[in-house]
Amino acid sequence: MTDNGVVMAGGWLADQVTFGVLASSVPRDAVDDAVAAAGRQARRRDGKLPPHVMVYFAMAMALFADDDYEEVAARLAGTLGSWGCWESSWSVPTSGGITQARQRLGWEPLAGLFARVAVPAADALTKGAFLAGRRLMAIDGFEWDAPDTAENAAEFGYAGKSAGDADCPAFPKARVVTVSECASHAVVDAEVGGVAGKGAGEQSLARKLYRRLERDWLLIADRNFYNWQDWCAAADSGAALLWRVKADLTLPVLELLPDGSYRSVLISPKTGGKARGQLTEAARAGEDLDPGLARPVRVTEYEVPDRDGDGKGEVIALITTITDAREAPAIALAEAYHQRWEHETGNDQLKTHLRGPGKVLRSKSPDMVRQEIYGYLLIHWAVSSLICRAATEADIDPDRVKFTRTVRIIRRAITPAAFPP
Repeated sequence: MTDNGVVMAGGWLADQVTFGVLASSVPRDAVDDAVAAAGRQARRRDGKLPPHVMVYFAMAMALFADDDYEEVAARLAGTLGSWGCWESSWSVPTSGGITQARQRLGWEPLAGLFARVAVPAADALTKGAFLAGRRLMAIDGFEWDAPDTAENAAEFGYAGKSAGDADCPAFPKARVVTVSECASHAVVDAEVGGVAGKGAGEQSLARKLYRRLERDWLLIADRNFYNWQDWCAAADSGAALLWRVKADLTLPVLELLPDGSYRSVLISPKTGGKARGQLTEAARAGEDLDPGLARPVRVTEYEVPDRDGDGKGEVIALITTITDAREAPAIALAEAYHQRWEHETGNDQLKTHLRGPGKVLRSKSPDMVRQEIYGYLLIHWAVSSLICRAATEADIDPDRVKFTRTVRIIRRAITPAAFPP
């Protein structure tokens, strides 16, 4: 039997998307502000493809990833006309004209727009959104194949190989590291880079995100993200942290706590010998520590006994800046850490359900690849926010509302329309 909450959420979505998910989530004034901030305003008033139209076009490309430029424009025309966003009479643009308009717009307005509108979608009534008054957020990365052009290869590189190698991958890859809300899967911040060369790793891109964390967030991260420098940078943002660490990290037991966790201390890897021992004893005694040398943490360790594969029986070690066990007991932290997998679900929604499994981005230059990626991020955020609002009203977990079904509803609602004469 179908759960009544799911039925209610589905009906809410079917009603809401007829008004246009783009209009409700990405309003025209925000688009205009982002275009102006990037200095990409229209140079002539009677242009056939003004910047605000091309912003929505970049988003529509993500929603209709299998359609060619002309078909995407046809689907968009009627919707924009009904919103009052079509300010001039013009004929059907050619594929070449659309390409030139995309190039004039660039990727910066899309990035600026995403920064303006992409905010967490959950509220106090959304199930599974908070722990100890902090919003559950996660950071992770994924890669996307880009067309094999000389420009994309030079900008993004090939995973683990160089151009010309006998076993070089077929496509360059763009790397995207995102911060998303666990409950809604909505991505709220992102950095885009490549997979080869200096500064191309996930940690390097994540480093740019840490200074933009919010103080009421609890940021969850897998063990690949931890190092002393990045932990300090993320903690200094004021956000709370819950990160898994590798088994070889030294975590001295300073005090066992009633919930099964224990107090410990992180010490700068540049500190060794006698000084390290002194810092450990100072932390044990509860003395104030120089944050440039040592940071107090609480550690939760546990196993997942029924886990399949090589991880069976593996000890999972989590460190957190929440040092008071009364705020967030060990079992609550362990449950929260596994919400990180919601980020994986969000990445799958982006790569598989929007673009399609194994599909390559369509843009042949790095700037257009970035524009296309931000179009995907904006569409995914808009759909995820819509789902979260529907689920919250129906008093169910947003995971119960199918992303793929919602996308199908939206695509049906935005049908091809004839261009104004």
